[in-house]
Amino acid sequence: MPAREGNPQKSPRKSRSPAAYPYRCASIDVGSNAMRFLAAEFSGPGEYRVLEAGRNPVRLGHGVFLGGKLHGPTADRAVEVLSEYRRKLDELRIEDYRAVATSAVRESQNGKEFLREVEERARIRLETIHGSEEARLIYRAVRSRVDLSGRRWLLVDLGGGSVEVTLADQSGILWTESHTMGAVRLLEELTGGAEDPGRFFSLVGEYVGTLKTSRDLGPAPLSMVATGGNIETLAQIALAPLNPRGVARLGVATLEKTVRHLSRLSYRERVATLGIREDRADVILPAALVYLRLARLAGAREIRVPFVGLREGIALDLADSRTGPAPGPAHRERQVEEAVLPLGRKYAFDEGHGRQVAALALSLFDQTAKVHGLGDSERALLHAAALLHDIGSFVSYTRHHKHSLYLISQSNLAGFSARETLLVANVARYHRRSMPKPTHEAFSALDRRERFTVTALASILRLADALDREHQSRVQRVEAETADSVLRLRVEGTGDLLLEGWSLKRKADLFTQTFGLQVEVAIAEGAS
Repeated sequence: MPAREGNPQKSPRKSRSPAAYPYRCASIDVGSNAMRFLAAEFSGPGEYRVLEAGRNPVRLGHGVFLGGKLHGPTADRAVEVLSEYRRKLDELRIEDYRAVATSAVRESQNGKEFLREVEERARIRLETIHGSEEARLIYRAVRSRVDLSGRRWLLVDLGGGSVEVTLADQSGILWTESHTMGAVRLLEELTGGAEDPGRFFSLVGEYVGTLKTSRDLGPAPLSMVATGGNIETLAQIALAPLNPRGVARLGVATLEKTVRHLSRLSYRERVATLGIREDRADVILPAALVYLRLARLAGAREIRVPFVGLREGIALDLADSRTGPAPGPAHRERQVEEAVLPLGRKYAFDEGHGRQVAALALSLFDQTAKVHGLGDSERALLHAAALLHDIGSFVSYTRHHKHSLYLISQSNLAGFSARETLLVANVARYHRRSMPKPTHEAFSALDRRERFTVTALASILRLADALDREHQSRVQRVEAETADSVLRLRVEGTGDLLLEGWSLKRKADLFTQTFGLQVEVAIAEGAS
């Protein structure tokens, strides 16, 4: 990523040796309607051949969305399938794999028990992921097939339990949100009308008609990409033409005709007449209505269907990490930015200020490593908090630090656990005003080590935020040196930096209290 004007420069990343190829990896997607497996061998960046791919119709979402628990026999069947996937991993000599579960397992009351059983019986490390991580991986898969340059795109991924709606362009995800309106969930909740196609169509249509995004999509029309097994089947039924990259172009008007045709057919007629597989025939109509609703909201005239999804995104992401730039601070920084920038953009934050404060905070973190003794995982928490510290201004500038705490803590940050997200929220909360106190509810929920981590990181964030008080990115460099119980900061930049120097001294109190170091500030000659 090129350095922004006015931001501290970052060292260029080193590339891995070509010896990283060939590279074999696999992905496992435990969805609400089916389970999917993909094993691939990469010969270069983004270039791979499929070693084996499969889909197993295990509907874990059945019952979860009404009863709240994974059904015993269905869960047992899922473990059997995962055991078979384990054998394939061994037979194909897979180097790395990632197995993820989505809404059905995530929302089930007995989900943790299921994860333990999978690890014990199938020897598979299965993790639950939230909608934000799904959206990130789907975006990675889509951009491998669709040229996203020159316009904004609405990415819609519909699963059994939820639909992820993402606004993106070639630079990345602008914002993303998840709605609990998956195809299996709709079927389970509205199953009373399933035997009468016409009545079911009306019922689902009314329900889906309430779907709307919480953010303004901006000027219409938007281009739209849709992923998921249902949209792929719909494109095949409609005989949508394919471009040279294998991406179907399904006209919205054609989709409307297909929906009307499906609404007149019973479940058995869809199987017999259209050749739709049995575990798809009952959910395809609800799915089609969701896609159609979102296409209308976007003002899209056609829908691109790339025939890739979560499992391809996982494989590409694994390959990026394994065979891309050498892992290190720069690589992790990119991952953090991909995880948190969509949330900041969702709440219309000052991205330039967030990036500047993050760059300064990370520089101070690295230079004071011997003082705080924290590591890479804490560095990532600081990075995320620095980028997002001001998002509470979306609610109100007054007490915006507390609003930031709430917005972050109630969000899902891709790549961060729920506990890590809470730490990020607390660090952002203390970028101004009151110091951390045991009487603060969110802070008191942390253990002793976590409280120190939050306090230490917040003390650094306060210094970095002070150095961009006017949101003008005038500070280009800060040098930190510790000696004789003093932290000496030498600030370089452009323009008059006296206000930044004053603000720095004023916000150094938490750092002094935490580490027992007085903070002295020197403005480099020629800076003003």
